[in-house]
Amino acid sequence: MEFFEYDERFKSEIEKYVLSNEQLQFTGKPLDCIELSEEDSDRHSILAFENNEFVTFFVLHENEGVKPYSGNCKAILLRAFSTSYHHQGRGYAKRALMLLPEFVRTEFPAINEIVLAVNVQNLAAKSLYQKRGFIDEGVRKMGKKGELIIMSYYL
Repeated sequence: MEFFEYDERFKSEIEKYVLSNEQLQFTGKPLDCIELSEEDSDRHSILAFENNEFVTFFVLHENEGVKPYSGNCKAILLRAFSTSYHHQGRGYAKRALMLLPEFVRTEFPAINEIVLAVNVQNLAAKSLYQKRGFIDEGVRKMGKKGELIIMSYYL
């Protein structure tokens, strides 16, 4: 699996990326996230490819983006994490999360923590994050789509 920060060469790939209505209850559309990244240099839209197929998408958000979820100025927020509907159930999300810490260490060397917020109703995602080493330290916040569990992965 390889990670690439979004640029125009990936436009057609993004347009083919599909999320189900169930997925959209908990995550943002990649196109919307990319628009926000283009306006905010602290947001990095990342595409994960497996065997030249675009399978997983997420955003890494530095600085102001992480502040609502962590007081650690060396943390980065993982947001809008999803796997394309047509590629679900094949372990791509698990693999992306397994590779994420090394990617962050390489691309963002000053970062020492990855933070995420998962909806309390999204039990499958919470379980996946826990299996990949994210820790639920009991912090909860209200988000646009309901109560969120704040989880951390320490680098």
